[in-house]
Amino acid sequence: MAGSDPVIQGTSAPDTVKILIAGGFGVGKTTMVGAVSEIVPLRTEEPLTSAGLGVDDLNGIPEKHATTVALDFGRITLSQELVLYLFGTPGQQRFWFMWNDLAIGALGAVVLVDVRRPESSFAAIDFFERRDIPFVVGVNGFHGEHPYAADEIRDALALPEHTHVLLCDARDRESCRDVLIALIDQLIATSAQGNGSGRPTGRV
Repeated sequence: MAGSDPVIQGTSAPDTVKILIAGGFGVGKTTMVGAVSEIVPLRTEEPLTSAGLGVDDLNGIPEKHATTVALDFGRITLSQELVLYLFGTPGQQRFWFMWNDLAIGALGAVVLVDVRRPESSFAAIDFFERRDIPFVVGVNGFHGEHPYAADEIRDALALPEHTHVLLCDARDRESCRDVLIALIDQLIATSAQGNGSGRPTGRV
């Protein structure tokens, strides 16, 4: 973040910011929260069963055997002045009703995209655009592979130029941290334009 802390020095308690980690089914949301969280993450995973046959689309992700049914929760301290609370959303369409509740109080979001199935994250992008919640796109390279450049992904998702698109690996802590920092940078820029200060407003 240009070598500087994102908030004013000398505060008695760190600013806490709620961030959503969203995207389609099986794009790596639980993996990202687990990789970057400094605490043991809260997970609400359940095994996939025959009840989901014909309901959950496993096309392209045959290796997936469990799914988030409520949320994932983690925390990461970016500096002495800024702590992020991370809420991973469920990816299956039958659990999307929870997104509205999870979005309450969120200042921003990371939309994870599986480059093999970019269409699975269209709904998440639309959700945040409709609610005017700032977001960045993290392109999760499964097996560490990124066959397309960020600009190609932007064009495929029909995203405007101001939306940050970053190639990442949801298994790697530093890679996930870079995506979160890009989001905070975007929130700071938006906040500065709106209130004349250089810090995100609002607390969890």
